[in-house]
Amino acid sequence: MYQLLATSPMGLEAVVAKEVNELGYETKTENGRVLFEGDARAIVRSNLWLRTADRVKIVVGRFYATTFDQLFEQTKALPWEDIIGPQGSFPVSGKSLKSKLFSVPDCQAIVKKAIVERLKKAHDIKGWIDESGALYKVEVSILKDEVLLTIDTSGAGLHKRGYRLAQGAAPMKETLAAALVRLSNWNGDTPFIDPFCGSGTIAIEAAMIAQNIAPGFNREFASEEWDIIPEEMYEEERIKADNEALYDKEIDITASDIDPEMIKIAQNNATEVGFGDLIKFKQMNVHDLTLHAEKGAIVGNPPYGERIGERDEVEAMYKYLGELIKENPKWSLYIMTSYKEFEVLVGKKATKRRKLFNGYLECTYYQYWGER
Repeated sequence: MYQLLATSPMGLEAVVAKEVNELGYETKTENGRVLFEGDARAIVRSNLWLRTADRVKIVVGRFYATTFDQLFEQTKALPWEDIIGPQGSFPVSGKSLKSKLFSVPDCQAIVKKAIVERLKKAHDIKGWIDESGALYKVEVSILKDEVLLTIDTSGAGLHKRGYRLAQGAAPMKETLAAALVRLSNWNGDTPFIDPFCGSGTIAIEAAMIAQNIAPGFNREFASEEWDIIPEEMYEEERIKADNEALYDKEIDITASDIDPEMIKIAQNNATEVGFGDLIKFKQMNVHDLTLHAEKGAIVGNPPYGERIGERDEVEAMYKYLGELIKENPKWSLYIMTSYKEFEVLVGKKATKRRKLFNGYLECTYYQYWGER
């Protein structure tokens, strides 16, 4: 069994934890981290299925250290050989916050040296370690003198699903888009609209959720090359995921944007993932949006009006969204924005608010639940 860690964007730990629970693992949540225990298959499944986590890592050790000597000895005492093979390549990256050991380059060098000594002894290697094999990215993270040593199982971040051929100026990460859909509890049974679709990420993630398509289905992971993961395991889990997908489930998703160029980009991205005919893309001003069904969900990340001159336009847009949900009380509205007066313009207090970050920008996710 391994101690595993799914890294989470700030504010989304509970969403990531819920996903890990749905895979059948018990969780413990910390700031930006969801910890759980699992075997090799847990590594494979969490990489393939987690929509909202950034990465999945193995925790090799946790301890307190205030001197380089303590860091070296305690790192060397850990069973690195249980994970890293004799030819494994293991670059070390690091970060340190509010700790006595604050020089990151020194901490990285010491951890590297300690692992080298441990592996040479364990694998009975004389001379240099080859490091020509699979990649095991080690991270030393020190916070208030507590050292956390991990190995990344994912490779490229989990937001890299492989369908984004192009994007706009301020693209939203796929993991955050999936989280916005997950927080709306939309499951594909009612219409879904993103009136500010940009490169189509929210709509595409919504379609993947509704059809139960594993987000990591079309990409590769660092741990596929590792000795601790049986050779056929990733393939087995991909076949299982393929069988569990609801490709024939009919869903009603509309994505619109005022910019015709973005609609073209979104359309191409959707086609890349196989949703070219499933999602309806329209070039449209949000003021032309009308709701035809009795109930459904509007989920969006509109312009925030940060730039001079955009403010009036953005305020008018927000007011219009408020009117739409007043006239259609069974529709739910979920909007992420950094605009502080959003509720005033909508003319209604949100059912629920959640603080989130889009990149480094602090935003609020305003959730208006439709009448049952």
